[in-house]
Amino acid sequence: MPLFLEASLRVKYNETTIHILMDQLDFHYILILLATAVTLVALFRYLHLPQVLAYLCAGMAVGPHGLAWIPDLQGTRYLAEFGLVFLMFSIGIEFSLPQLMAMRRTVFGLGGLQVLLSCLAFGVIAWVLGVPAEGAIVIGGILALSSTAIGMKLLVEQLEHHSRHGRQAFGVLLFQDLAVVPFLILIPALTGDAGLSIWAVLGASALKGVLVLVIILLVGRWLLRPLFHEVALAHSREFFMLTVLLVTLAGAWITQTAGLSPALGAFFAGLMIAETEYRHQVEADILPFRDVLMGLFFITVGMLLDLGIVRALWPWVLGATVFIMVFKTALIFGLSRAFGAEAGVALRTGLVLAAGGEFGFALLVQAGYFNILTGAAPQIVLAAVLLSMLLGTLVIRYNGRLAKRLVPSYQEKRESNLDLIRAEAGAGRAHVIIAGYGRSGQNLARMLKQEEIPSLALDLDPVRVRDARDAGEAVVYGDATRRDVLLAAGLMQARSLAISFADTPSAMSMLDAVHGLRPDLPVIVRTKDDRDLDRLRAAGATEIVAESLEGSLMMGSHVLVSLGVPVTRVIKQLRAAHKDRYRMLRGFFHGEESESPDEVDAGQERLHSVTLLPEAHAVGRRIADLHLDAAGVAVTAVRRGGIHGPQPAGDTKLRAGDVLVLYGAPDALDEAEKILLQG
Repeated sequence: MPLFLEASLRVKYNETTIHILMDQLDFHYILILLATAVTLVALFRYLHLPQVLAYLCAGMAVGPHGLAWIPDLQGTRYLAEFGLVFLMFSIGIEFSLPQLMAMRRTVFGLGGLQVLLSCLAFGVIAWVLGVPAEGAIVIGGILALSSTAIGMKLLVEQLEHHSRHGRQAFGVLLFQDLAVVPFLILIPALTGDAGLSIWAVLGASALKGVLVLVIILLVGRWLLRPLFHEVALAHSREFFMLTVLLVTLAGAWITQTAGLSPALGAFFAGLMIAETEYRHQVEADILPFRDVLMGLFFITVGMLLDLGIVRALWPWVLGATVFIMVFKTALIFGLSRAFGAEAGVALRTGLVLAAGGEFGFALLVQAGYFNILTGAAPQIVLAAVLLSMLLGTLVIRYNGRLAKRLVPSYQEKRESNLDLIRAEAGAGRAHVIIAGYGRSGQNLARMLKQEEIPSLALDLDPVRVRDARDAGEAVVYGDATRRDVLLAAGLMQARSLAISFADTPSAMSMLDAVHGLRPDLPVIVRTKDDRDLDRLRAAGATEIVAESLEGSLMMGSHVLVSLGVPVTRVIKQLRAAHKDRYRMLRGFFHGEESESPDEVDAGQERLHSVTLLPEAHAVGRRIADLHLDAAGVAVTAVRRGGIHGPQPAGDTKLRAGDVLVLYGAPDALDEAEKILLQG
């Protein structure tokens, strides 16, 4: 056993305890958990509901208070603690200081006030209802949080994450995730020495937290980057993953030794790694561990819910659920209005953040571990948060309709914005519509202006729109994925539509709208690489600009020119690549480790070489007779001896020793290789 793992285990358990845990976690319990989780996750995915809810319901179903297929095992709770550790680690590693500072007004202003006032209100109500002060503080923190997993997932699916209410909701959620950290310091402190005042205990805990953070960050700055550099040079995925686990568990062990929550140390460890250039690789490697352990954590939370108590106290559960959602919606609505948002946007932000969140469960588990919450209170809170999350999925899904119905002026405001777009578009003007006014969109607008071609840009960043309009640019605020906005922008009179941002779901939505209204309109789409080329072209894109491929072409052209190749020949190659729609550049050979995080895609089409041995099935047969295209694979080249034949004809007869270069998805490549070698 590695020393770091042995040390982390020794903190909580002795050898006897570990054996007991292994005895408790019998195989049939594991099979029951897995079978139930898989079934419910599949069902919830079919219903377009978040996986978090599936795990919670799985725990409720098979737990000691449900069907009782699994007893209340201490072993599952200990394992669930590791899930909480990796949950906080993921927050730390995804933390972005530049993003935080860019949205500081929303994050610290709107988000900070929401958490503070919600904690105060819910805490006071819990205290008035008879909950001890320590428990009331924790309940306030639990109910103040909203679900990042549910909220952001649904906003992305509905293409609302770049909208005004989507950005506001994201800023508040970002602060809420950070607010979990002080609560992880606070909860152990609430169980401190009774002889000391609460302020003294909190001060000591805060001081320990800061001291531990400084130690961890100093260690990370001076040791972590060189350590990961040496580990990366070994080119061993297993070695890299073990190092990540060492850092994570070591951070958890340090904070636990200091009398703080182990999850806090995991968060600090994530912060350290986030400052290195290896954060993306760490995210990719730790993902399987994190998802499995987090799933187990939420299953364990579901097992804690006593349905008997909930049935007996259902009026309290229902009342608490309604109050949580109504109060948080009203509070966020008021705060958002105070920060300058219009009524409709403020209401939609409140509706997105109305429900409870998964980090509330994390605080609830911690509070239970330190015996801060006892009796019926944790059951009521747990049931209310879970029920609010279930209702919250419906509220978020229909937040736009609810805002229109509850705030009539919101619809009027949207109509007036459409009138402004119509006025900017002009009547009967043959112009180019630019969707997105980021750097690419602005450069495109400048090029069109030089050729005296009119254009109109649509963007969802109000600051960017205001600054650009003040500078005299033809740009208006509007969501280009909406059909009515495109019509207002003069889609029926436009000469072309340019989608300047690389967002395939949004591009697909716009292409669908254009196909129904102006199928003859040329649409130029920007994308990151070649993985979505076929989808976008099938949806009606006239031309597709793939960033990575265009970068390759530009680099190749500069290298050729520097080597003395005539410019005319270089231009001829560029034109041929564009005319052939990047066929020459499609796919690349994937190594054991990807070059960049963008290439970490298990389903991305790629190149793969297959050597034909004398006993291979394909020897002596024509390429066309093998029907590889039916499996979704194309033969891009055949190398025979020192001769390399690109795009071989279908009647090419294969020989022993030929090397075939195949192009397709991983599963299709496996099937094609089986056909070539075995038939």
